[in-house]
Amino acid sequence: MRIIFLLIFLACAGLIGYALYLQLMDGLLPCPLCIFQRIAYWLIGITALFTFIHNPQSLGQHIYYGLIILFSLAGAIVAGRQAWLIRFPEAFECGISPEEAFLNGLPLAQWWPNMFEANGDCNDGTWQFLSLTLPDWSLLIFAAFGIIAGLLWHKKYNSINQ
Repeated sequence: MRIIFLLIFLACAGLIGYALYLQLMDGLLPCPLCIFQRIAYWLIGITALFTFIHNPQSLGQHIYYGLIILFSLAGAIVAGRQAWLIRFPEAFECGISPEEAFLNGLPLAQWWPNMFEANGDCNDGTWQFLSLTLPDWSLLIFAAFGIIAGLLWHKKYNSINQ
């Protein structure tokens, strides 16, 4: 079961790497919602890596599974919001949002601007694969991570109670 968490970590690292590729090589600048999703991927990936390395028992597993589910849910909410904004751009006003000002003021954005500085447009849906935009794919991936952690948690809980 530990290998699953290594795979989740590697998937998160790959997704973050691909986001940086799109940003630096294709010029697709991240918006505030993209940055929040990157942070969620970082948190999921680091938690999965800790789970893999630590290989916790009972309480530790519950904590790690719960954190992955929480971070996945947060990422899914943000990705869902961005997917909605792309489909209904008239409900969105462009300009410097409070989220952008907040994110760009964080020390992370100063320390690693390519990763954490938000300069893009939240309703830019130009990138698509199989008719799904980046936030659509991100929503599906966050859901998958949350479901995997939930199933593992459920399996662990059932094995304890039997």
